[in-house]
Amino acid sequence: MNSAFVQEEGEPLHSDHHRDTAPAVPDPDLPHKVMAGLNVGVYLTNDREQIIAVNPRGEELLGRSASAVIGHNAHDLLHRGAGGVLLPRAQCRLMRAFLQGQTTYGGNKWFLRGDGTLLPVVWLTSPYRIDEETTGAAVLFHSRDPYDDDSVVAELAPTDHVTELAVLADSLSLLAEAASALTSTLQVREALWRLVRLVTPRLADWAVVDLVNEAGEVDRAFVVHHEDGRHVRLEELQGPMPPIPETSVMPLSRVLRGAPSTRLGPQDYRRPPDAGMAVAQRELFARTRMHSAVAAPLRGPRGSVLGALTLGRADQLHDFDSTELALVDDLARQAGLALDNARLYERQQRVAETMQRYLLPPLPRTTSLQMAVRYRPAPHASHVGGDWYDAFELPDGTLALVVGDVVGHDLQAAAHMAQLRNMLRALAWDRDEPPSGIVERLDQALGPISEASMATVVFARLEGPGAEGRLLRWTNAGHPPPLLVLGDGRTRFLEEGHGLLLGTDTGLPRTDATAELPVSSTVVFYTDGLIESPRHSVDAGMARLRRHAAALARHGVDDFCDRLIERVRPDDNDDDVAVIVLRIPAPGTPPR
Repeated sequence: MNSAFVQEEGEPLHSDHHRDTAPAVPDPDLPHKVMAGLNVGVYLTNDREQIIAVNPRGEELLGRSASAVIGHNAHDLLHRGAGGVLLPRAQCRLMRAFLQGQTTYGGNKWFLRGDGTLLPVVWLTSPYRIDEETTGAAVLFHSRDPYDDDSVVAELAPTDHVTELAVLADSLSLLAEAASALTSTLQVREALWRLVRLVTPRLADWAVVDLVNEAGEVDRAFVVHHEDGRHVRLEELQGPMPPIPETSVMPLSRVLRGAPSTRLGPQDYRRPPDAGMAVAQRELFARTRMHSAVAAPLRGPRGSVLGALTLGRADQLHDFDSTELALVDDLARQAGLALDNARLYERQQRVAETMQRYLLPPLPRTTSLQMAVRYRPAPHASHVGGDWYDAFELPDGTLALVVGDVVGHDLQAAAHMAQLRNMLRALAWDRDEPPSGIVERLDQALGPISEASMATVVFARLEGPGAEGRLLRWTNAGHPPPLLVLGDGRTRFLEEGHGLLLGTDTGLPRTDATAELPVSSTVVFYTDGLIESPRHSVDAGMARLRRHAAALARHGVDDFCDRLIERVRPDDNDDDVAVIVLRIPAPGTPPR
């Protein structure tokens, strides 16, 4: 197929995509939403046989309210044999099917009702995926004639009750899997890609996703065909679409304007096109050979239309029926809510990234020093956080250096960080005093002025110059100690001047420390995201930092900074990182 892109199973959508690792959190109201309208009893269990949901029809048949069954062991509460005998689990077909993870039906079962009477049932149980790691069971049941014996039930089941139950169980499972897939990522296109892979070929062999942006423009994000076990994207049909016509009666145009889910096919586009959208749809049906399709609106929580999901059949011969139309509508409703959440998250990311650029200042211009700074956001947060650096000149020309960390990796942490940074700058400019005095006043002001609860900071002054180098004077409020790297590769952590973190309200005095910085020496200020790992101790991280910094002692400061982060930052790091690298150059060496 020309210009088609084959997407292998499990392959990321694009090379710079970062997969979220937060656990999937399916919509907690999904079971009720899905089951509420069914005319059969349904209850769901978790992997410990406990009932986690029951639909209204199930409450009616069982004579028990949801609160009276949820949390109870399904077998102990409900399952009975002839005469109301509580069967051992080994003799209960329904429980054997649950333990074996099988889809099974039967009729030789009674459920104990709330009033103590027995309800003879035809039942079907099917594995039910709660999230990516947990599988429970969906049990669907009808009441049956108590005089039917097992052989009669076995003959009737495949064509009567059980066929209906099996279809409903499969639909329920698909909706649950879709909810899990859609809520396990906050990337818009990744969420929709997961949905496309889930519904093809299960419901259709073609899937088309159209998205409407905030300006009302339409983008055809996916045209995907499932063939030979692979998902193939037809890229020449993807991309910008004509505008949504306000008066068009064509099916997709109506759905994108907010009409309900509808069936459509090539016959709908054989009439003269009334807009560019109809021309694009005619080409779509011609290229894909779809003979039957369903288009459903992707709605946000406030009713706005965010796009449309179209599922089509070309290789699958039968047309969509009304039950499948309702199922696609439910899938699109879930996708719309997930899409709205993902777009909200992406807007937050853009705001956060813009905010971060303004919060992290440029370096002061100097011809006597070499400096480099870097900020790396937390991998799975909002691309902004509480780690910060600062470097600015004081009124007497002395260079002030700051690295700090406010708890959190979100916009709130960034806002608190901005408060602390601005307060510290103001206090440093207010009067000429040692770093310890400035940080003591910052600590005193933290409670009354800032909403930040706790933070760490190293505040330093670079004094000099002298013939032999510079003098670094600093105080440390609960922060990892700076690392001094001499030109010959020797290293030591500047552990003096260490005190409690900000916000502890102890009133203990803070101390200053000093260190000579000879020519060609380098000082590394950093936040704990550079060295901390859930798998290793902080001491191991600091040793790793020390070893690699020594090996990079003769690299330029920019290269030093980049390579240090690349080599030292743990793979399982889930925190943001801020780094300042300061070097005292030899006379005549360029500043950068």
